[in-house]
Amino acid sequence: MTTVHETQLVVDGIQPAADGVRALTLRHPLGEPLPAWEPGAHIDLLLGPGLERQYSLCGDPADRSVWRVAVLREPLGRGGSAHVHERLRPGDTVRVRGPRNHFALRPAPRYRFVAGGIGITPILPMLAAAEAAGAEWSLLYGGRSRASMAFTGELERYGDRVTLAPQDEAGLLDLDSVLDALPEGTLVYCCGPGPLLDAVEARCPSDALHVERFRAKERPGGEDGGFEVELARSGRTLTVAPGVSVLDTVRAAGVEVLFSCAEGTCGTCETDVLDGTPDHRDSVLTDEEREAGETMMICVSRCRGKRLVLDL
Repeated sequence: MTTVHETQLVVDGIQPAADGVRALTLRHPLGEPLPAWEPGAHIDLLLGPGLERQYSLCGDPADRSVWRVAVLREPLGRGGSAHVHERLRPGDTVRVRGPRNHFALRPAPRYRFVAGGIGITPILPMLAAAEAAGAEWSLLYGGRSRASMAFTGELERYGDRVTLAPQDEAGLLDLDSVLDALPEGTLVYCCGPGPLLDAVEARCPSDALHVERFRAKERPGGEDGGFEVELARSGRTLTVAPGVSVLDTVRAAGVEVLFSCAEGTCGTCETDVLDGTPDHRDSVLTDEEREAGETMMICVSRCRGKRLVLDL
């Protein structure tokens, strides 16, 4: 498994980014440079027991003195956003893990970016990177209302390459206008609510599309029967019972593994597969990565067969 940086950072500042959205900047308590990152990366805020949440980095990758994330207040959420909005103050410290990137911006001559609501956060540094690379690009950005859409002021410098489409003014996003007849070599990057991502996926060839989901996508899986998992580092073999995850099985056996969402969306528990065929049920890996079968998210994915050998 990949080694992930974890440290204690200081909340350097908190600013409103839109109605219900707070932008946090984080710095090292001794002023040391933070780990490098690229557009599409996210970090985990370890806010307390059971409160580990993932947020996309949305600042400038070249500025290693601070990291910036934006947090939407979700009244029906599980407590992470409420903690950030109601309890965190400048000067507070917070445990942070990462960065990690399963939504990296690949080189291309042209891009079409589509963002919905807080899904603008990973897209924001991508725009700057596409601009710096001299690529042709456009952004279609929707939200419930103009006031709820974060960082619109920062987007003004891009002029007519950015189309803002608040739903209360323009209705649903006109995806056909930006996704029909894509020129060869165009990559599409989309982040936002599940229905938006589903609609974009229905319009784009899979080899051109890159999405990041905040919640797991429903995927048809195989049987939930039992199988064996060999832990290559220790030589131990464990039985994964029907309906029990690989993650829960190895943790119950005393094996320490990093995990966070336990829903197959964050990539924290990604583990190398040394033998066997995974039954992928995550919302992180690409179709090509699933076909290769070299890694799996052990919180949700299982085995197509009777045995897996994992790098644990």
